[in-house]
Amino acid sequence: MKADVEEIFRVAEGNRRLAADMFAGLTPEQWTTPSLCDGWSVREVAAHMLAPLETKFSWPGTLRTIIRYRGDLDRYVDEQTREWSRLPTDEIAARLLRLADRRLDVPFVGPFGPMTDTCIHLRDAARPLGLDVNPPPASWRPALDFLVSKVGARAFYPQKRIAGLRLVATDQEWSWGEGDEVRGPSEAITLAVTGRPVALPDLEGPGVDTLGSRITS
Repeated sequence: MKADVEEIFRVAEGNRRLAADMFAGLTPEQWTTPSLCDGWSVREVAAHMLAPLETKFSWPGTLRTIIRYRGDLDRYVDEQTREWSRLPTDEIAARLLRLADRRLDVPFVGPFGPMTDTCIHLRDAARPLGLDVNPPPASWRPALDFLVSKVGARAFYPQKRIAGLRLVATDQEWSWGEGDEVRGPSEAITLAVTGRPVALPDLEGPGVDTLGSRITS
């Protein structure tokens, strides 16, 4: 990874603070708005951002979880998220703010995975609400670098999704790959690569249709 670990922790903390402030100002109706994550409302996204901060990670614990859920970590994450979403909404926001500076370094994805999560899930909640609460381009850069790595691809999306494409950010100097170009804001590239078709209209270039077809197929 190009970014150092200290920068990764700073980005994650900043994103959590942005999210906590946003969540603290939401109405009851906004909390129930469907997010960009299938099956989750804004409330579940907020709970998902909080849950890792309340969890003690270790290799033995991770292996026990993998065995218990027979490798279906998506089911584990969904159950964990729904459990934490039972908290009152003001408590979810307050805890997220209080624990924003916790430094997560978890098995398999280190500190890069949780940081990338904070970028994506902030927008998973903000976009459907029509809120322009968005990490700055500099905070998206380490997330993009992580996502195009082998570890990031395995963790977040099928790597073949971006094969033969060139990704180019228009809000900072960042690019990756060779092939048909996909151009747009860092946020839109990240969301599209990780399977959010709602971001496709914000992208341009001959590779957009290919990327879109790989998201929806």
